[in-house]
Amino acid sequence: MRWFQEVADGATVTEVSDLARVSQSGVSRALARLEDEVGAQLLRRSGRILRMTEAGAVFKRHVDALIHALDDGLAAVEQVIDPETGTITLAYDPWLGSRWVPGLLSAFREERPSVRFRLVTQLVGPDGTLHRGDVDLEVTASRPSPSDFGWHSIAREPLRLVVPTGHRLADSSSVAFASLEKESFVAPRTGSTLRGVTDRVCSEAGFVPRVEFECDHLAAVHGFVASGLGVAITPYPGRQDEVPDAALRFLPLSDVPATLDIGVAWGLQRRLLPAATAFLDYVRNDSRRG
Repeated sequence: MRWFQEVADGATVTEVSDLARVSQSGVSRALARLEDEVGAQLLRRSGRILRMTEAGAVFKRHVDALIHALDDGLAAVEQVIDPETGTITLAYDPWLGSRWVPGLLSAFREERPSVRFRLVTQLVGPDGTLHRGDVDLEVTASRPSPSDFGWHSIAREPLRLVVPTGHRLADSSSVAFASLEKESFVAPRTGSTLRGVTDRVCSEAGFVPRVEFECDHLAAVHGFVASGLGVAITPYPGRQDEVPDAALRFLPLSDVPATLDIGVAWGLQRRLLPAATAFLDYVRNDSRRG
């Protein structure tokens, strides 16, 4: 159809064959096959020039529109797959959205300012797996199955017991988590990564937590704790020398694993486009430098 378009616009078969780097007979046969498929003569010879028939003129308007749409589609795909201008679909655990994700994206965009990100949350189910085909990469603290997903660790977050300033343990230097069996807990909703953390550390300490309040966001968990409605187990939300909230105390745990791995995961069955590959390479190199 491109060759038909070019000939209809006044190019000779010789010129088309030279441009396409095929023989003149190859171009002529292709035009004849197109006429057979359309079911009408589209071109007629006038001396050395091929001119459109009435059917060809009608057909050409649609060919022009089709080729234009095709070229737009090819340009759009090129923009997506170009490592300098592509689009990356990135999922992340919601509680990572206020600290880790913005920092990673900001630093990467300094090197590749034209790359776009489509951000999504809540792609991690209770079993800790990604929804295949939905995202390129995910920043998460829930490590997926190594048989289906790649994983690169970027940080290890300290876990803390969070209590209000008036709590009996507020001035403790550290806390044995097993001593909290009778405490009321504030926790993220069941199925979230952080809720899994709470359930895990309580199980390791030998009890099931009495969860009084479930919240959708980490900030809400901290707000409920600050109001004296319970205690919580969460990552420390800032650097160790920062006090994130004067109404809270973040206490080290002395008897359970007190860290949470954060990493980037990607499906092994999904081919990463160049922009996503560039971002993954950046994250890997940045974590090595860190």
